[in-house]
Amino acid sequence: MIEINNVSKSFYSVQALDNISLKITQGEVVGILGPNGAGKTTLFRLIAGLLKPDAGDIRPLSGKWPTIGYKMERLLFPNRLKVSQYLSYVAHLSGVPSSEIEKTVFESLTRVGLVDQAHQPINNCSKGMRQRLALAQALIGNPPFLLLDEPSNGLDPGGQGEMLQRIQDLHAEGKTILLSSHQLPEVTQVCTQLVILNRGRIQYQNSMVDALTVSPHTIITADRDLWEIAPSLEALNPDVQVDGRSVVLRNEAMELRREILARLLQEGYDVVHVERKQITLAEVYERAVLS
Repeated sequence: MIEINNVSKSFYSVQALDNISLKITQGEVVGILGPNGAGKTTLFRLIAGLLKPDAGDIRPLSGKWPTIGYKMERLLFPNRLKVSQYLSYVAHLSGVPSSEIEKTVFESLTRVGLVDQAHQPINNCSKGMRQRLALAQALIGNPPFLLLDEPSNGLDPGGQGEMLQRIQDLHAEGKTILLSSHQLPEVTQVCTQLVILNRGRIQYQNSMVDALTVSPHTIITADRDLWEIAPSLEALNPDVQVDGRSVVLRNEAMELRREILARLLQEGYDVVHVERKQITLAEVYERAVLS
């Protein structure tokens, strides 16, 4: 789809993006994470062509720019218009032929579940309906590449689940999606690639599968605090960590599981739980942002 090469963007003295490079290939769902002010929205606006980079370039991989549907974070609508009226104006401005506008609007409303609200004034729409309207706007013309900036922002758990399903459906259709979100479960479930921004730089980049399997660990939990034997256990390997009643084994230390279990039993401890765990997205995010 597109390639971002050494792009920087500043606003007066604020460096929003600092020499970032990123390739977004067809069919991927790329999750962009980062704290407020990390540069996520600036990146989206640059890709959408609403801003120009101060340095570097953004170009299509195939030589031809794909049509882009952009769902912005801030939802600003003409409240006096009805839902279908607004989308008809969007379709007209997007170059949809007049003879196809009604069909295009209906298809867009159907895909986001707003057909029954087509004739409702936007002013009467709930936050969830407005988010779906913003997605419907981005889908006008059936673009292959979608920029979804905080699509679940402000939604209740039920609304978040609905939005998650709609994004999964779009991915199944073959859409390429760049998704910004603070909802880590949403990113974990729908994204195939992960990018973490902080202070305008890419701090972490990986496939979602690799990100969540790169650091497996084993947790052994005893019936009481292990402070008496903690020094001897941690001396076995630098990747053995004792935390209260638990022993955490990482990397090569995971091969010491049987030895540590035997030592705990010899010392009179009861082992109440042994669990092999994968790293969570929250842990990946924390390491990237705080590093």
